[in-house]
Amino acid sequence: MKAQLDVTTQNQLTYSPIDDSVYVERTVASQAQVKDALESAASAQRQWRKTSIAQRSEYCLAMLDAFMDNTEEIAEQLCWMMGRPIQYANLEVAGMVERAQHMIGIAEESLAPLRLPPKDGFVRYIQREPLGVIFVIAPWNYPYLTAINSIIPALMAGNAVILKHSAQTPLCAEQLARAFEIAKLPQGVFQYLHLSHQATESLIQQTQIDFVAFTGSVAAGRVVEQASSGRFIGVGLELGGKDPAYVRADADIEQAVASCIDGAFFNSGQSCCAIERIYVGNEIFDEFVSQAVALVNNYKLGRSDAPDTTLGPMVNSRAAESVRTQISDALAAGAITHIDPANFPLDQVGTPYLAPQVLTNVNHSMRIMTEESFGPVVGIMQVESDSEAIALMNDSEFGLTACVFSRDIDAAIAIGEALETGTFFLNRCDYLDPALAWSGVKNSGRGCTLSALGYERLTRPKSFHLKLPT
Repeated sequence: MKAQLDVTTQNQLTYSPIDDSVYVERTVASQAQVKDALESAASAQRQWRKTSIAQRSEYCLAMLDAFMDNTEEIAEQLCWMMGRPIQYANLEVAGMVERAQHMIGIAEESLAPLRLPPKDGFVRYIQREPLGVIFVIAPWNYPYLTAINSIIPALMAGNAVILKHSAQTPLCAEQLARAFEIAKLPQGVFQYLHLSHQATESLIQQTQIDFVAFTGSVAAGRVVEQASSGRFIGVGLELGGKDPAYVRADADIEQAVASCIDGAFFNSGQSCCAIERIYVGNEIFDEFVSQAVALVNNYKLGRSDAPDTTLGPMVNSRAAESVRTQISDALAAGAITHIDPANFPLDQVGTPYLAPQVLTNVNHSMRIMTEESFGPVVGIMQVESDSEAIALMNDSEFGLTACVFSRDIDAAIAIGEALETGTFFLNRCDYLDPALAWSGVKNSGRGCTLSALGYERLTRPKSFHLKLPT
């Protein structure tokens, strides 16, 4: 049991997937500390909402500068806390900054009052007002990218933020707090708390919390929703995915293989928008599989702190065992493996180190094609038509992203319009453009982050209906 809570000392232990050592130990917040944080946030927000968007921007941009100054340490911590290969770890810093800068840049326009058409004798407009205190619950797999999606727009809209980060990545919360402190953000506007699951549920129920932004599993999302029940507050839920790719016969095969495999195996497949199932036109199926297998066999499974590692360990042995079980079940049902685990010597049952795997002869009776895997495995099916691909892609409880690879843009857009998904990609996958709304359908959650629409859930409309004196 990793990232566990020591109930006798109330210490939260973070075990590194690299070597199973205790990498971080933190004491969870006491009831008194939680109470102080809530009161401080509510008080600070009443002043913060009076600041201009330009002033908020200065603080947030200064935070990003301070954060980037510590990139090397942040990358090393990511490597040890959650297993990101060190050669890729600093990419999350760059991605976080890109998203934050975009949301800061569009804040003035996104939060501007909506002016209505002139009406004789009246002035009418709708103003966007902050909600109050936003509780952000962030996961370990992309700990900065997911957190910043809500933190920056919440602050730019005039809210205060309390962050609860995953017990697997507690130093991420501390790094953000450090950067905000260097930026001299007014005290209480941004805070973090290390909390147990029970304390997290209790915090959601407190009257000072005005909105909850959660990223995590479907099961945990249900707990968050239940904890907020009856409070009449907003809850944003970014949950799981079983994201599909469809490679049409007219696609650039080499480009499609490179994109799909990277989308499936980057971060050891531990992403809500990772490619977990691929459908390929009959005409190019064998060539696609051949190129995909060759590419996957080039991965280097190793310790995430080794500079040549391209595939790090999963977050813990329990997660790796879950994927192993999905693969075993699929093999028992007739699936075919294409990767020999012997080519990846560190692969060993009982450890987080898991060889990547490509499966064919799969179908939707297998869990590997319907349940979230969240690991370095992908199933590939051949299809005869666009209509068959659409039916299979929609045959899922999830709907976060979906992608098509094709040279025929019109045909691809028609497919995209038929898909039940929050984001549709053509000739790319596994990427968040901060100018576009990030949302999901079905069990992938509800709500929206990023883009101008991301500000809507963190504010409330207030109408002004002014009759002018005659």
